[in-house]
Amino acid sequence: MRIKALFFLAWFITSLPAAAQLSRAQFSSLENILGEKSTFSSHMTGFVLYDLDSQRVVYEKNSQLNFIPASTAKLFTLFAAVAILQDSTQTVRYLPAGDTLKIWGSGDPSWKYQDFYQPNFEKIWKNYRVIQFSDANQISPAFGYGWQWDDYYYDYSAERSPLPIYGNLLEVKKVGNRPEVFPYRFQKSIATTTLPINELERDFHSNSFRYNSETFQGRERYIPLLTSGQLTAELAQELTGKTWIYKKEAMPENTTIFRGAPLFPLLQEMMLESDNFIAEQMIWMVSDRLFQTLDTDRAIEYIQKTYFFDLPDQPKWVDGSGLSRHNLFTPRSMVVLIDKLYRIVPEDQLYALLPTGGKTGTLRNTFQAAQPYIFAKSGSMSNHYSLAGLVRTKSGKIYAFAFMNSNFLGRASSIRTEVEKVMALVRDIL
Repeated sequence: MRIKALFFLAWFITSLPAAAQLSRAQFSSLENILGEKSTFSSHMTGFVLYDLDSQRVVYEKNSQLNFIPASTAKLFTLFAAVAILQDSTQTVRYLPAGDTLKIWGSGDPSWKYQDFYQPNFEKIWKNYRVIQFSDANQISPAFGYGWQWDDYYYDYSAERSPLPIYGNLLEVKKVGNRPEVFPYRFQKSIATTTLPINELERDFHSNSFRYNSETFQGRERYIPLLTSGQLTAELAQELTGKTWIYKKEAMPENTTIFRGAPLFPLLQEMMLESDNFIAEQMIWMVSDRLFQTLDTDRAIEYIQKTYFFDLPDQPKWVDGSGLSRHNLFTPRSMVVLIDKLYRIVPEDQLYALLPTGGKTGTLRNTFQAAQPYIFAKSGSMSNHYSLAGLVRTKSGKIYAFAFMNSNFLGRASSIRTEVEKVMALVRDIL
């Protein structure tokens, strides 16, 4: 009965008459800027504005329709991480076996990735001669459901793995007219080509690379590596100086958990810079904490049934990053999610996690104002642009909002400009 009551409450909140708290002039202003003569009439647009204090919808337009969320899906991942992982990463599970330490990765993306705090692995393996690594706990594949295959070359589409090292990326530097790479072991895997390519390119099926010395520009700083359990063991051996072996062995129930790094800096990078790799690994860490396996589908199913059963529309949520075009969310469900985050995350932390218009993250160059008023996650891919988060109006009130656009022609930047106009109007008139 309690579940049914909560579900009805969420449905009731998002089903209130639009503009329940707006004056006629305010309502007309929003109708005009979002109406038939606006840019938004030429494609699918959904918008909802929600008063966090009174918990009432004050304006909505097509808030019941499904949209491809792109990176605003990371808001769902953020909630899952905060709810399940709490304050630290889920790094490895381990089990001693004589002079060997058997380990299974839990999805922590920290190891040698950017400048994040490094897990102190010496705590668990300093007294062992051999480290035996297994990835038998990995259920989901390296790529997410619905990812575009031809994104394999770009750093925003790094592969998922149980124990990532270097973010599963190859670093590329231009030296003269040739590339130098790190880890250095891959330098010998680079060949020249006469094909008209401008960057170092990786073979689709292997960690073999090629470049054209006549046209090489070196603008792509990172290239995703093709991951494997064997490669993880080899890279880890180079890093630690210990003997690593790869053996695909099932994980027993009596392993010990090692939680290696603070969670907040990773969440901040995921949200401010829209880091897809971290988002995907977050879902795997959630899965490991819950089920001792790395299973994106199972983790998402659990989060939806446990925490999101009361959303007005059940989303089709398939990955942690929003790279997949199979994700489908409605604006009114996004707003209920924002409300949930607003209730469970301390206010100062939530504002630190959300990109701030004109100041931080992916919004540092947009929504500029003397007083920041937009705190939100954006998401864009070809023909889709969304923004969801918090808006502070000149009256001092805070509203949750979701603004989703799909199936438009032209560049996302043009739609973003129009979205800025709408949100500036909201700031000024409410």
